[in-house]
Amino acid sequence: MKKQPEIQVGIMSEEKLSFSFENVYLLQKDKLFQPGNYSAFFENKKICIEYEKGEKVYGNEFLFIPKNPDSGFILKGVTIGIDFHWQQKENQRFNGGLKLINEDGKIRAINVIPLEEYLKSVISSEMSATASFALLKAHAVISRSWLLAQIEKTKSLKSGEGIYQTSFETEDEIIRWYDREDHHNFDVCADDHCQRYQGTSKIYSENAVKAVEDTFGEVLIFEDKICDARFSKCCGGISENFENVWEPIRYRYLTKVVDSEIGDTTCVDLRQEDEAEIWIRNQPHAFCKTNNKKILSQVLPDFDQLTTDFYRWKVEYSQKEISGLINVKSGIDFGEIVKLEAIKRGHSSRIIKLKITGTKKELVLGKELEIRKWLSESHLYSSAFVVDHLYNKNGIPQKIVLTGAGWGHGVGLCQIGAAVMGEKGYSYKEILNHYFKASELKLMY
Repeated sequence: MKKQPEIQVGIMSEEKLSFSFENVYLLQKDKLFQPGNYSAFFENKKICIEYEKGEKVYGNEFLFIPKNPDSGFILKGVTIGIDFHWQQKENQRFNGGLKLINEDGKIRAINVIPLEEYLKSVISSEMSATASFALLKAHAVISRSWLLAQIEKTKSLKSGEGIYQTSFETEDEIIRWYDREDHHNFDVCADDHCQRYQGTSKIYSENAVKAVEDTFGEVLIFEDKICDARFSKCCGGISENFENVWEPIRYRYLTKVVDSEIGDTTCVDLRQEDEAEIWIRNQPHAFCKTNNKKILSQVLPDFDQLTTDFYRWKVEYSQKEISGLINVKSGIDFGEIVKLEAIKRGHSSRIIKLKITGTKKELVLGKELEIRKWLSESHLYSSAFVVDHLYNKNGIPQKIVLTGAGWGHGVGLCQIGAAVMGEKGYSYKEILNHYFKASELKLMY
């Protein structure tokens, strides 16, 4: 049986970092760093570590290992919720090692930690302590599977086995997606772009820890490969295919799933505009259609619980607001916005290609996250929306209304739907089987 891997988590990147050791840390196995406060910055083109007493040590890279495995360190001013409406800074505590490297002229802080210890923090951060045990166990398996799949993918790319693209761009079309391109120097980041990881700065949930321990080494596999398992807040009633959100690769375990009682099916094809219109403008039954605060608190942290209209939502823009927003977000002057039109939709009704027509410019935009970035100050809840162009004046709408469904990319497990399933008594294996139908569980180590 394999031993659990040690992973590297990218925490933050700044020109200057402040951190402290709670106990003795070792540098290169022999130099001792006593408990206390330290700062890292660039000096003479090297990373400089300065002690409280003004002593300095220089190098291109540092790896601090705790003398005692239970020792921890604190990183100060870590930004969480990057690019989201609740972005903020906080001090965070981590167990394990601290690695500092030069990353494009900034100092990157990386936490070196055993995978299962990392998961205990992730599940505690992603889920509330009140979450059902079935949901916690399902999420532990998904998070473990996703991370191991990313590590394998990185190895494959570094060995030159595959060509990895993240965009196709022409004068009239911009198609971009965001996945692994930012993470060459570590295995996974600490923010929502990957999985929310806040070290031990948040109190570990005993149930989350037990869920990780009870599923120790368990992953989802398909055709002898670890599944690139994904999850989002709310699918909106039907989950999306992987290839419609990220790279154009079809995974049979990440395809359309109707988020309803096991066995339920639907003939609705939400890739068709008329069907998408009806679906989005109504509130069909689904596991994730809930306003139950007890259930929502299991999945949503305090700042996300302010959002109550995630299943179906509405955003309104004046002509000045929408044209200004798109100009700022895209860097392109479209003039006044004449029309927003879905050119291609996925199985969950999420728009894969959106045609933006302005008085000065016309362009097709995709994929779903890029659409969400252009149409919101932070991130639009999802790209599953229909558009009303209102109060036309000389052919130009004075108001544009987006009516949408779901929260997030919608691929894989729907967190709110899974929370409802857990409350209904479904086991973690049944939850996994519902969202990842072609996969199976396997003990990897």
